[in-house]
Amino acid sequence: MLRVACASANPHKVAEIVDLMGGVVDLVPRPSDLADVVEDADTLEGNARLKAVAVCVATGLHALADDTGLEVDALDGAPGVITARFAGVGATDAQNRQKILVELDGQANDQRTARFRTVALLRFADGREIVAHGVCEGTIAMEEIGERGFGYDSLFIPKDGDGRTFAQMTIDEKHELSHRGRAFRALAEML
Repeated sequence: MLRVACASANPHKVAEIVDLMGGVVDLVPRPSDLADVVEDADTLEGNARLKAVAVCVATGLHALADDTGLEVDALDGAPGVITARFAGVGATDAQNRQKILVELDGQANDQRTARFRTVALLRFADGREIVAHGVCEGTIAMEEIGERGFGYDSLFIPKDGDGRTFAQMTIDEKHELSHRGRAFRALAEML
C-alpha cells in the first residue's frame, strides 16, 4: 500500500480523508512542526499543489492535499478560493458562516444556489501528480441548521439530498453526497 503524508492540518478534514482514502493508501499525519502553508494561489488546484509540495519536501514521502471552495451564485462565485478566510484572515468558521448569511440577507431560496468544489491532489515524491475534482450542487439555508460537521456544513443543503444540511447528516450520508467524498473517491479510483 502506498504510504502518503496528509497535507491537511485541519483535524476535521483529516478525519474525512482517512474515512475516504484509508483502504487505498497508508495515510500518515502531516509533520507537527511543519509551518502552515500560505495558500496564495488563485485556484483551488494551485493551493492544493502548494500544500502537497511543502509536505513532499518536508517528509520525502508522497503527499495528499486538497482545497475546497464554496461558490455562491448570488455572490458571483464568492467566496471561492478564499472560502476559509471569507470573513478575513484568521476568521473562525462561525464568522465565515455569519458573513455568508449577512451577504445573502433578503435573497429568496431560489437565489441562494451554490456549490462546493474540491480538488484532491496526490503528489508523488518524484514530482508526478494525480488530480481529481468533486462538485456538490446545493443551496444556502436561511439560517444555520444542524450540529455536525465543520466549515459551512450547517448552511449547505445538497441538491441530491433530502433537504437536510450537511450538519444534519451522519458522516456516511455526507460522504456519499459531498464534494470531498466525490473528489477522493475519484482519486482512489485513479490509483
